Amino acid sequence: MKNLLSGIAFLFLLSLNPLYAQEGKARKIPAVEVKALDGSTFNTSSIDNNGKPIIIDFWATWCKPCVTELTNISDVYAKWKKETGVKVIAISIDDARNTAKVAPFVNGKNWDYEVYIDPNGDFKRAMNVNTVPHTFLLNGKKEIVWQHNSYAEGDEDKLFELVKKEAGK
Repeated sequence: MKNLLSGIAFLFLLSLNPLYAQEGKARKIPAVEVKALDGSTFNTSSIDNNGKPIIIDFWATWCKPCVTELTNISDVYAKWKKETGVKVIAISIDDARNTAKVAPFVNGKNWDYEVYIDPNGDFKRAMNVNTVPHTFLLNGKKEIVWQHNSYAEGDEDKLFELVKKEAGK
């Protein structure tokens, strides 16, 4: 009985989370203003990949697991794009004091991702991201189909299996 009540409470709490599907409603990303590396403003509602999967990865320059994850994905990204058409979007949660460090950091890593900065944490809060790295997988309809936080070596292989499934490969 105790486990049943715990399960019901858990499902109730999930229903309060706007990212989790409600009956008849898809989980989509919220529309929030973030900054491109060139300083221009970008609305997350414009994220698109022509019906192909999208990975959104929240990270920070000071987060070693984040950098390791994005570097490991970078090593196989060309293959992933060729095989599935997936797009990776990296969202830096570095605060306003550190935003000037993000572009040189990314350029030094030579990552071939779209990178945006969320200096006030608005997108992070809207997506209920509490810790980084936090990775979301969106299907071709821009619906959130999977999410994971933290990183361990090899997690990118599991992620790619999910990407292939979403891409119908």
